[in-house]
Amino acid sequence: MTNKYETVIGLEVHSQLLTKSKMFCSCNSDYQKASPNSRVCPVCMGMPGVLPVINRHAVELVIRTGLALECEISTLTKFDRKNYPYPDLMKGYQISQFDMPVAESGILEINDSSDNKRTIGITRVHLEEDVAKLVHIDEAHGDAFSLLDINRAGVPLMEIVSEPDMRTPEEAHSYLTSLHSIIRYIGASTANMEEGSFRCDANISLRPFGSDQLGSKVEIKNVNSFRSVLRALKYEEKRQAVALDMGEKIIQETRGWSDDQDKTVPQRTKEYASDYRYFPEPDLPPIKIPRGWVSDIESDVPELPSAKTKRYMSDFGLSNYDANLLVSDIEVAAFFDHIVSEFKNPKKKLLESRCKIAANLINVELSRLTNETGWNLGKSKITPYSMSLIVLMLEENRLSSTTAKTLIQEIFENGGDPEAISKNLGLIQVNDASAIDFTINEVLSENPQAIQEFLSGKDSVLRFLVGQVMKKSKGSANPEITNSSLIEKLETMR
Repeated sequence: MTNKYETVIGLEVHSQLLTKSKMFCSCNSDYQKASPNSRVCPVCMGMPGVLPVINRHAVELVIRTGLALECEISTLTKFDRKNYPYPDLMKGYQISQFDMPVAESGILEINDSSDNKRTIGITRVHLEEDVAKLVHIDEAHGDAFSLLDINRAGVPLMEIVSEPDMRTPEEAHSYLTSLHSIIRYIGASTANMEEGSFRCDANISLRPFGSDQLGSKVEIKNVNSFRSVLRALKYEEKRQAVALDMGEKIIQETRGWSDDQDKTVPQRTKEYASDYRYFPEPDLPPIKIPRGWVSDIESDVPELPSAKTKRYMSDFGLSNYDANLLVSDIEVAAFFDHIVSEFKNPKKKLLESRCKIAANLINVELSRLTNETGWNLGKSKITPYSMSLIVLMLEENRLSSTTAKTLIQEIFENGGDPEAISKNLGLIQVNDASAIDFTINEVLSENPQAIQEFLSGKDSVLRFLVGQVMKKSKGSANPEITNSSLIEKLETMR
């Protein structure tokens, strides 16, 4: 990005809430796996004469989110009608919130591209109903058409609007991943982007460096992954800079992101708030939010990712990098916590050593296996208890890093007892110098050329010989003993 312009980014995140029923009716909200139009009633279908009823639990989840983001929780909130005509909106309006949201004026701390802390403002957190889903059909030998699945209509939807405080696409990515983690930690949403329960619209504009006036913003829609958000913002940042350099005027518009074309495409001119003709929802009363209710919800908010990261660093001696990797996924963090509980409170120095081993195994080996298989930890056969035993075996030098990798993969896929499996597969590390010497002698007898190269001053050949010993022992030879024994034998040949 050129130093000529400053990028200004704000994000609007929509997250479906984890409630059993919809926002304003008793229909089940589990529309994801239901057959089309099977989770509907007169209320969510927008039939004349029906009346909505507020879902209390949805309000609680928004209050919980607001507290996690250090927002001010309103004492009085209300719903409004947001009017716009679209095929997925049966009523012709959406019940949302306008001037009196549940929560506002919060903050979220992120790491910028230089790993420095930055505070992003949260404008508001409010409640609304989701819309129906249009399914577009393009038949190979017929006309294209669209179908309407109303199951999603009325599902509780929380919108979190940031201040335009982000200055790079990377900061926006950090904000989004941090927010995603918080929402999952507090149990407000599954926040699954692939299923549409966590969606992001990105607003981006450019202005000359030193200017305090915002440029015309472009809203980017249809970004369905963290990677797509980053790519879309980078593309739009470059597109706007090129346009400004050519003297073109940036118009306020909505653009869609195309993963296939790797670019944003125009959709429509961006609406202003006045275009929606907001007015108070006449069928729903305002909601008073007593301070006692807020206090009860606050007492139930679990440990947040930022606090957990700090605890992992202070209590377990983990680096900021390792702690953040663990904390970024609530399932992984819970898995780590259960491993630590198996260590039965040893002295701090020993606990820190074990925790560092465990963190490394999770962040490297288990991460590799989950990526390769597409499984999450819940689907795998490995347990925190078996991982704690592997940590202890590494600590006692009964496993090497190589054999531990083999053992973890076996248990990840098939389960079982680490002790029994490591013995059956010959993975127990050999620390007996005489046994290792036997393997070393075999390797040296098979590689006379390597010996000559070492004796002629080519010290790098030592790595080759160590590798051959490890290969012949199937990774079970203690590498430190192997290395020192090899050097000793080779030196006697000079």
